[in-house]
Amino acid sequence: MHAWGGEQVEEAVAGCVAALGEAVDTDWTAVKAGRLEWDCRQTATHMAGALLAYAGQLAGRAQQRYVPFEITLDGDEDGLDPADNAGVLEVVETTGALLVATLRTTPREVRAFHPFPFRSANREGFAAMGVTEVLLHTHDMAEGLGIAYEPSPALAEDVLTRIFPQVRPGPTPWSTLLWATGRGDLAGRAPVTDWRWSNNLVIPAGRLTLQGITPAAARDLRQGGDGGFEWIEGGPFEGTRDAAGMLVKAYEAGVHRPEWGVFALVRTEDGRAVGGMGFHGAPDEQGRAEIGYDLVEGARGRGYATEALRALSQWALARDDVRSLFATVERGNAPSQAVLSRAGFTRLDTDSAHLADDGELAYELGR
Repeated sequence: MHAWGGEQVEEAVAGCVAALGEAVDTDWTAVKAGRLEWDCRQTATHMAGALLAYAGQLAGRAQQRYVPFEITLDGDEDGLDPADNAGVLEVVETTGALLVATLRTTPREVRAFHPFPFRSANREGFAAMGVTEVLLHTHDMAEGLGIAYEPSPALAEDVLTRIFPQVRPGPTPWSTLLWATGRGDLAGRAPVTDWRWSNNLVIPAGRLTLQGITPAAARDLRQGGDGGFEWIEGGPFEGTRDAAGMLVKAYEAGVHRPEWGVFALVRTEDGRAVGGMGFHGAPDEQGRAEIGYDLVEGARGRGYATEALRALSQWALARDDVRSLFATVERGNAPSQAVLSRAGFTRLDTDSAHLADDGELAYELGR
């Protein structure tokens, strides 16, 4: 899976400048930007500010809060003239270039603060947020100015499969993105009045981090790619590819919940993935969730699976909607049974092991 981010930000910004360049002679302060309360100039300034903020946040690698950034385009006491509309678009181009440069020089494992929903994002997340800001606010301005604008379907789908994993695909990616952000309607779906994008969840686990796999990464894994991860030799294992396929099916059916999906197990020492772990779906009505995992052969016997399972179990059982976790394992798979036991799971007796098929054993961990 090729690195995603810089090229897409460039495409989004170029499309924005080309579309809005047709209306630089209009008074942008006199025209509302679509359904927003802002006028078109305020919207363009916000767009540029968002691109700058994402570049600065990621470059500085801030972990606890936003670092404030501000763009002033209205002149100042030193006699600088306010930017005209063409100048505003130049600022959008410049801030877009800053984000692109930051994305291309930031290592994959770096994360920086963003509040929604899990308090951080990686370079792919910041790129997707930047692209979304540009696509949506260009649409808003174009609607207000009465000019045509529609980005490529691939660009809209890219952001949907990265930071809108909870949104079921619709008839077209662009119409789906507009609906998901309260800017359009889709047949059979209620209007959206409140929305957030969703960066992937990352859970620390000692020598590893569990990194949530997005629908975009899951598609690539299912098709034989690396999902954007650097794997140790022999990875990813077959079980991770199968789990990725299940994630894609859930996403396409509109029932995927990102925190109850699949995670790549990534070593903190070198950023290389060694396996996969995750849930078979959200907790049921009894608050019970099934968990599964695998490791690349070269990573087995080192305690990685135990560390990851303990961390993921602790995260899940701290939630109000989870009462217990269970896992099934083949009777002959002694190493996997040992992992479950070391992580605190208890083997169920034959009469109560209704969760397991013939030839399998069931293990459970409760609060």
